[in-house]
Amino acid sequence: MALQRTQAFLLLLLLTLLGLGLVQPSYGQDRMYQRFLRQHVDPDETGGNDSYCNLMMQRRKMTSHQCKRFNTFIHEDLWNIRSICSTTNIQCKNGRMNCHEGVVRVTDCRETGSSRAPNCRYRAKAPPQVSL
Repeated sequence: MALQRTQAFLLLLLLTLLGLGLVQPSYGQDRMYQRFLRQHVDPDETGGNDSYCNLMMQRRKMTSHQCKRFNTFIHEDLWNIRSICSTTNIQCKNGRMNCHEGVVRVTDCRETGSSRAPNCRYRAKAPPQVSL
């Protein structure tokens, strides 16, 4: 149950950051949008295993100074993500009205807890689809 809440919160955060990219970006917003893309969007891969997480977390510079504890990669192209985010808000599982009707493929990467930067190690979980 706690994992579902964490995933819902992270998806909400991802959508909020993506939403910032849909408006005319200022310099700070553009940096946040670019960071969101670097950390969360990987349209060309299906992900799903520990090797993927270990490689991508390092490649996307989330292991340099400390191990980022949790990260979600969205395996959809940016236009599909944007089109889902531009639909009418619907009620989320947590009761809030800031979700959207759409399903995306994701890989969740969770740090194992026994590794140290820059050699961080991750476990992957690839739910078949996640609702935004």
